[in-house]
Amino acid sequence: MGKLIDGIWRDDWYDTTSTGGKFVRKDSAFRNWVTADGSAGLSGEGGFAAETDRYHLYISNACPWAHRTMIFRAIKGLEHMISVSVVDPLMAEDGWAFSDGSGCIPDTVNNVEFLRDIYTLADPAYTGRVTVPVLWDKKQGTIVSNESAEIIRMFNTAFDGLPGVRKDHDYYPEHLRAEIDAVNERIYHTVNNGVYKAGFATMQTAYEDAVRELFESLDWLEDRLSRQRYLTGAQITEADWRLFTTLIRFDPVYVGHFKCNIRRLVDYPNLWNFTRELYQSPGVAGTVSMDHIKGHYYRSHTTVNPTGIVPVGPELDYAERHGREVLSP
Repeated sequence: MGKLIDGIWRDDWYDTTSTGGKFVRKDSAFRNWVTADGSAGLSGEGGFAAETDRYHLYISNACPWAHRTMIFRAIKGLEHMISVSVVDPLMAEDGWAFSDGSGCIPDTVNNVEFLRDIYTLADPAYTGRVTVPVLWDKKQGTIVSNESAEIIRMFNTAFDGLPGVRKDHDYYPEHLRAEIDAVNERIYHTVNNGVYKAGFATMQTAYEDAVRELFESLDWLEDRLSRQRYLTGAQITEADWRLFTTLIRFDPVYVGHFKCNIRRLVDYPNLWNFTRELYQSPGVAGTVSMDHIKGHYYRSHTTVNPTGIVPVGPELDYAERHGREVLSP
């Protein structure tokens, strides 16, 4: 895990010394929006209109943040209009790299070797981490956004006026936005990012604080999902998909690798069945690559797992009947 400083690559792990052993995630740097007509979005500059085959998505199959964007690309029917490159799951001293490995897709747009080269194409003096996902504009030759939460909202509605897009479902409906935002806020800090706060902590107190917050939120989610089918009621929303990408990685990775082992996901009946229901949604299973997920975490994070040994288990059946339909009104 490295970063760019004034456009120069440096192989550098996260600094937890200055934060008292805590992992602190930096904000995304590119925050433009694709909109239906190219007008400016909530941040950044305008000029990014929704068009077929204009945008390219750089992702890692291992990354939960990038996984969100691939799910929305699938469930909104955007595969035919947004092309994709998939980096190698091993993130070594050069950061995310393109390869011809199994499940990887090279960069056919800019033909670069490393993802960091995409960042310096957009900003030769870029300083910061090189992360996925990255939404690239082929027309302007620049990065639109590297913020997954905003990319999925673009995918949710910006392309709805184009042929072939599934516009029958809005995953961020206006009448639920306040509740979705509130649920997202807690889940992001204590679950999505909470597993990283626990896994990358370098002091016992920082780890314990993070892992306790994580399981308090999992207990809260378990109770919430015992009374309703989805996080905000009877309708599936972006909040459910944002949670799903962490849950699908929980038992295979976070329980062992990140020491999030107070309980497993399978010990939570409602959360486990909720995860299986979302996995079984049309198009979603094809976005899950457990080989890339496990291979990345266990082989790339040498400060956490120095041997690079990838565990064989656990054996989980995501296709088993979930029974969540009984909670529908």
